[in-house]
Amino acid sequence: MTEARNENKLFALICLVLALGTAVLYWPITQHPFILYDDEQYVTANPHITSGLNWTNTVWAFKSGEAANWHPLTWLSHQADCSLFGLNAGAHHFVNLLFHVTNSLLLFVFLRGATGALWRSAVVAALFAWHPLHVESVAWASERKDMLSTFFWLLTLMAYVRYAQGRSRVESRESSAEGAKSFLSPQPSTLNYFAALLFFTLGLMSKPMVVTLPFVLLLLDFWPLKRIAECGVRSAEPALNPQLSTLNHLLLEKIPFFILAAAGSAVTYLVQSGGGAVWATPLTERLANAALAYARYVAKFFWPGDLAIVYSHPRHWPLALALAAMLVLVVWTMLCVRQWRTRPFLATGWFWFLGTLVPTIGLVQVGAQAMADRYTYIPSIGFFIVIVWGTTELFSTRPRGQLILSFLGTVALLGCALTTAIQITYWRDNVSLFLHAIAVSPDNYVAANCLGKAFEKNGDNARALVLYREAVRLEPRYPQSQFNLALTLLGFGQTAKALTHLQAAAALEPRNPDIQFDLGIYFARNGSWPDAANCFSNSLAVRPGYAPAQCSYASALANLGQFPAALPHYRAALQLQPGYAAATNGLNHLLTDHPELR
Repeated sequence: MTEARNENKLFALICLVLALGTAVLYWPITQHPFILYDDEQYVTANPHITSGLNWTNTVWAFKSGEAANWHPLTWLSHQADCSLFGLNAGAHHFVNLLFHVTNSLLLFVFLRGATGALWRSAVVAALFAWHPLHVESVAWASERKDMLSTFFWLLTLMAYVRYAQGRSRVESRESSAEGAKSFLSPQPSTLNYFAALLFFTLGLMSKPMVVTLPFVLLLLDFWPLKRIAECGVRSAEPALNPQLSTLNHLLLEKIPFFILAAAGSAVTYLVQSGGGAVWATPLTERLANAALAYARYVAKFFWPGDLAIVYSHPRHWPLALALAAMLVLVVWTMLCVRQWRTRPFLATGWFWFLGTLVPTIGLVQVGAQAMADRYTYIPSIGFFIVIVWGTTELFSTRPRGQLILSFLGTVALLGCALTTAIQITYWRDNVSLFLHAIAVSPDNYVAANCLGKAFEKNGDNARALVLYREAVRLEPRYPQSQFNLALTLLGFGQTAKALTHLQAAAALEPRNPDIQFDLGIYFARNGSWPDAANCFSNSLAVRPGYAPAQCSYASALANLGQFPAALPHYRAALQLQPGYAAATNGLNHLLTDHPELR
């Protein structure tokens, strides 16, 4: 009794240290601004977010495919922040910090409950909380989807572990003749099963990356739950339940999870394809990038230097380098598989890492990045399990093994905390963040484009022009830099060159409403009304709720003599933005000149 009480006190103390240490380490982000990469689309320039929580915005959150994703809970979370804090960037970051602290604690509780290992679970949770690869997920307001989806991911795992452990206790008391009944029986553990399904659904509504969770549940069945036995699996440790379920039974149990994952994957692919986020990259390049991304992630876990907010996709990797990375991955995977009987944690942790990265590893190329630190938020858990449990087994039986383990753990955690503190400083402003990205990732056209936006926002248009030109030189197929260069050239009066880059941006990203709208404005200013009307129509096809586009389209139609067609668009603009002067004037002129339209 006393021993259990002492362990509970130690558990509470570890939770306190983990929470306070994480909060202190990340506290500087509460003084940081929004950044000019995605934060505008997700928060600051999105009227459905800045106007806060209301019924109209809630409906939009569930219907919207904006940002080439369907994640309504993420939108609702940002709306709630704006209702509570407005556009106070520090408060938005503080909510991210709260989620990160909570996720770290949930990870500790989950691992301790699933494995019974207190200190190993604590070290994994601390690595998760303090590793610099996770700075991007926490310090970036737009990555609320990482925080939220992982929160529900961990709740799903906790509910599933409680379900599995409860079911094992029930089955251990049943005779083998009763084993043919449904896997859902009227036992208390059934509630945990449905709780896991609910949390998984909420996770999918936060970020689609969690589609791999059903496979992780099967990994947990293997280790640490040790529910797989009749398939030939034998663990060095005694099983929780002597009458363990067959693999077929466990697969049947996961069918609802796989159905949800398949639905989430289908919706995500349709939304991303429709939003133009899927890049047409040759399969060989995608495979090469995937192999190298895995290898680079592993290297950054051990030596987290040269971290950047974005790593531009080079569109081509040396074949020898890609093959070498693939060979290393295959060899290590085979070693883990060979140890599955005696060291099952190796297979579970490694396949957790490999599998949960699959949606973002580049097999389907979405966006301009070759890899991203934020993608490691969930996969890192599996990797840390391999490292912590493997290191413990390696040294625990050696002379002074506990001393060596304590030293290694202390050095690793202090090193992570120090590197994280340094990495956080780069997020203090946009210029620092993107200058650092260019410094550590040469030929980074995405960072050059964002740095140009930072200088432009600070009023330094000349320096912005240089950076936009450099971004276009590095990658002419990147539409954002073509678009920004065009607008800057317009500001300098170079209209002919601006048109060339605007048309290039529109061709590269025909479904971008901003690019289509600004190209339409250019045509309208130059009296090319058919082209202007076509661009405004393209913009409205993607974003019909944008009042300036409705008004501009009405004006273009009116200049083309299509007065009846222009009328509903003026009215739509006024409905979206009551009192909108341009729409009011345009509508009054139209009705004055054509009273028959009243």
